[in-house]
Amino acid sequence: MDAEKETPAPKPEGGFRFRAADGETAFLILGLKVLILFFAALSMRTLFDRTDNWMEIWNRWDAKHYLSLAEHGYTAEGEGRFSIVFYPLYPWLIRAVSFLSGSYIAAAFIVTGVASVVAGLLLRRLAELDYSVDVARQAVWFLFIFPTSYFLHIGYTEALFLAFVLGSLLAARTNHWMAAGILGALASLTRVNGLMLGPTLLIEAWLQYRVTRRIDWRWLWMGVVPVGFAGYLYLNYRVTGDVFAFQPIMAEHWYKKFTPPWVGIADVVQRLPGTNLTEGLQELCYILLGFVCLVWSWIRLRPSYAVWITLNWLLINSTAFVVSVPRYSLTLFPIFFLFALLAVRRPLAGRFLTVVSLLFLALYAIKFVYGTWAF
Repeated sequence: MDAEKETPAPKPEGGFRFRAADGETAFLILGLKVLILFFAALSMRTLFDRTDNWMEIWNRWDAKHYLSLAEHGYTAEGEGRFSIVFYPLYPWLIRAVSFLSGSYIAAAFIVTGVASVVAGLLLRRLAELDYSVDVARQAVWFLFIFPTSYFLHIGYTEALFLAFVLGSLLAARTNHWMAAGILGALASLTRVNGLMLGPTLLIEAWLQYRVTRRIDWRWLWMGVVPVGFAGYLYLNYRVTGDVFAFQPIMAEHWYKKFTPPWVGIADVVQRLPGTNLTEGLQELCYILLGFVCLVWSWIRLRPSYAVWITLNWLLINSTAFVVSVPRYSLTLFPIFFLFALLAVRRPLAGRFLTVVSLLFLALYAIKFVYGTWAF
């Protein structure tokens, strides 16, 4: 029997009840989390004879900015002014949890840990609306063994953002449009690409209209999505007096300036001969992977998912300096539906994907904790 089901009409409204399958998913995620964190600490002692604190080895690059924002807040002066480019919801949550944990770095692990489990549960629920249990299970597997999936366990925003995005889409698919809008606003208060939920939810409403031929006024809740971004702009104003203070900082300090995607991709190609594999060839490989999955999504997946991956792929690559594409690919969740469909239909291909993912996950995780750039 074909593992994939026909796309049904919008599901009836109902609550989110914990099931045995949810326990299985949570156990898988927690098991992989412990394994990745333990393996990284073990690699430091085995390969480099270093005994760094197991949490501190993950506290690198963006994670330090989020912890600083959680502890000290935003400022318009000194080196701290550059952190205005980081959206506030994640550091706010770290600060709130730190009152219980007594440690900002521990709070970051707690927030991300909870968010990662929630994201996995929601991904499975979302997949089950259209596909078999096997496909849904495999989608979670491929998300959490993706080569950069260690970012789902440490002080970065990927897990939290993905939880809000998947929650918003699941709410829309099950006709909880108020929740869809609010979760979308929280996503856009976490990362700029949360704004891409606006057109994605619009397409979802159109798909539902095609089935029911009725206008549902609850769809207007999708208009709440930009409120999170508006909150971020207001934060810029309160801190600096300039609503768009982040823009020159992004351009001058972080080398991020809007350009057509072919400009940034051409720059990555030009890096190939004269830079390391991480910033050259491997960035390009993930750009190409995202593009292949983008096209594949329009052929195999629900149009709203295809819109999501298309808009985000364009946003990721529409900058003069394209970087961190392997990490940003974690938020392109349709990739994991596609991998799961392939694995269920072609088990040998699924095993190959699993082996490749695990090998590169180990490679990138070791590189990251050692302190060299790994996306």
